[in-house]
Amino acid sequence: MSVQDSGSVEDLAARLRPGFTLGVAAAAFQIEGSLTADGRGPSGWDAFAEKPGAIVDGGSPTVACDHYNRADEDIALMQELGVDSYRLSLSWPRIQPDGRGAVNQRGLDFYDRLLDKLLAAGISPMVTLYHWDTPLSLEHEGGWMNRDTAQRLAEYAAVAARRFGDRVDHWVTVNEPVSVTLQGYALGAHAPGRQLLFDSLPAAHHQLLGHGLAVKALRAEGAKGKIGLSNMHSPVRPASNRLSDRLMAEALDLILNRIYADAVLLGQYPKPSLPLWPWFRSLGPVLDGDLETINQPLDFYGLNYYYPIKVASGRGPAEIPTGQAEEMANIPFHLAAYQEYETTGFGWPEAPEQLATVLQEMKQRYGEALPPIFITEGGASFPEPAHVDGPVPDTNRIAYLAEHLGHAVTATGPGGAAEGVDLRGYYVWTLLDNFEWAAGYSQRFGLVHVDFETLERTPKDSFYWLRALARARSRNE
Repeated sequence: MSVQDSGSVEDLAARLRPGFTLGVAAAAFQIEGSLTADGRGPSGWDAFAEKPGAIVDGGSPTVACDHYNRADEDIALMQELGVDSYRLSLSWPRIQPDGRGAVNQRGLDFYDRLLDKLLAAGISPMVTLYHWDTPLSLEHEGGWMNRDTAQRLAEYAAVAARRFGDRVDHWVTVNEPVSVTLQGYALGAHAPGRQLLFDSLPAAHHQLLGHGLAVKALRAEGAKGKIGLSNMHSPVRPASNRLSDRLMAEALDLILNRIYADAVLLGQYPKPSLPLWPWFRSLGPVLDGDLETINQPLDFYGLNYYYPIKVASGRGPAEIPTGQAEEMANIPFHLAAYQEYETTGFGWPEAPEQLATVLQEMKQRYGEALPPIFITEGGASFPEPAHVDGPVPDTNRIAYLAEHLGHAVTATGPGGAAEGVDLRGYYVWTLLDNFEWAAGYSQRFGLVHVDFETLERTPKDSFYWLRALARARSRNE
């Protein structure tokens, strides 16, 4: 039985409520290329990618998927796919090369054309303002360790709102502030490559402050779209019932989940257990009014889910690869393996039922303060050939997506563990194989295979599976 004819597609489509959004997501730096075209300025990621050994396969983002020149082809793929929405990001340095002041009209023109073409194709744009590409001039001034960067994000948000606010249906202010803080400023595995460990927490606060200021700026400029933030969430569990493991699990849960969602949704930072206080001292002092600014009313909350985390006390290498630098060995806990799960190409555990756990925890922690949720990223990389001359049978990705979406729908449906959570949609990460940050081109997440020598696009079987799901869903509405 072919993928598109399988009964599971019809069954899953029947469980999607009317109006449920099926989408795909991507980030400017990972797909656009043309890093010096049209007046775009350099970003912190441009500089980081040039450091010897920073990118595991030595890949360069200079061309990536060449989406800047091939946007028409990629929009045609999305139209064939039949998705409702495309979550894209704007390149901050393409719009504001220095991160402040002068605006690059040619960069704005590129996104003008892109948005118009998406809308003409019947695809709703969800636009992320900041997806990690900090203008290099701001990075030289401290990046997100500098409070002023929050103000600069708000200025940039106002520029985007004035130009695109009439056509964007959903805005995401900041994508995964947790990843920027941990991978970029704590561990040094991502740009800007700093290794501040727990002293990196001001980067978290300043991103959240930037989020709140950006929400205000979008609304002040009359942007018509709904506004939210996206963050990665993982359920965190101790490796054993020992007190030391439970404390380390608490610490990582605070770092990964609670700091961000508590501040955004409740207007407060969580209080760690007394033994953990010294680790979180750099998060304060928080200036008067900051938490009120961060706690802006939101139209939705974007949740990115990839894998659960198990924590064991004591120094040691992580037993699941998460891209950390060797600096991870200098902190008093490590990530333990989930032996019961298969793993993705990245070595991440495949645990679809844990997405239901995340949704349940969000409901329990935030209750009436939780706005509608979009799963703004969900997907997996698997080993695939660099060159193909026919279909790509990625049945592992199909199973991954079907199971994760199925668990999310069940959890938030009648009698589910997260019943009452208003789940509005699911965005697959990602449309195209792309430049996967520090992993370069070694990890393929796409529904569409990209040959990075010829740039030829070849839809995988998962592409046709999602197309069949979108069509079946449409027949049910």
